[in-house]
Amino acid sequence: MRRFSPRTVSAYSYWVRAFVRYHGKRHPREMGAESVRDFLSHLARERGVAASTQNQALAALNFLYRDVLEEPLASIAGLMAAKRPVHLPNVLSRSDVHRVLAQLHGTSRLMAVLLYGAGLRLTECCQLRIKDIDLERGEIKVRRGKGGRDRVTMLPVQAREALQHQLQTSRAIHMRRVGGGSGYVAVPGALDRKISSASRHWSWWWVFPARREYWHAATAERRTHHVHPTVLQRAVSVAGREAGIAARVGCHTFRHSFATHLLESGYDIRTVQELLGHKDVSTTMLYTHVLNRGGLGVRSPLDVDLPAR
Repeated sequence: MRRFSPRTVSAYSYWVRAFVRYHGKRHPREMGAESVRDFLSHLARERGVAASTQNQALAALNFLYRDVLEEPLASIAGLMAAKRPVHLPNVLSRSDVHRVLAQLHGTSRLMAVLLYGAGLRLTECCQLRIKDIDLERGEIKVRRGKGGRDRVTMLPVQAREALQHQLQTSRAIHMRRVGGGSGYVAVPGALDRKISSASRHWSWWWVFPARREYWHAATAERRTHHVHPTVLQRAVSVAGREAGIAARVGCHTFRHSFATHLLESGYDIRTVQELLGHKDVSTTMLYTHVLNRGGLGVRSPLDVDLPAR
């Protein structure tokens, strides 16, 4: 009813199950703040989870007691959120980015190009639909990004030819599956009931469809999902190693590099904020600390010219 994203629902469900299993499958009504505190301590000490993971577990259990069981935790004083350390984003140089891209091929390369060239998140790239691509205007519309926010970002010129070829490939898959009696995709909200043809319409089809279909029992349809994020994650990880990059290279590294390179080129931080879809400019400000100018843009005293003797 609160319209949480499917990823949030999945995460909260996971932590509730883990909490119940940790306490010997006792019902949550039989436990309270002390049991929650013990579980969070277990996560930090025995499992060594990150502070953000511990905070996610706390949010899930708070939701369970407050909104599901309607029995808010009596003592919240000892359940303070863990302090998250400040990590600088991992950023590649322009040459390193192209070295990694050179190790990728086909669909994986195109998706990685969009991560770097348009600043997309991994899930945003996977979930692109045909109607979100505007080749004439050179725009990509990101629908329901992080926080449920829409935004518009640029479509790199160098990606247009490959993207147009991908659209043709996707079109062929769509026509073949529709002709075979399937070709359905999931559409947001109740659109499939408002417009019965929406789930098979070309405009709602995925830019990067999965190779296989799946059976959707609720609607008795053979549906097509978008390509799974792990496909690109594995490809990028391997490409980083093959390119000889010492630092860890992940899909989000391209987004970090996108933001940093735009700031290095002199673009306004507010513009970069809008392209990234950050709610607060303070999040975008993090990239100003990794510009190629030294710690705070100052020169080390060791680099200052010594006076002539």
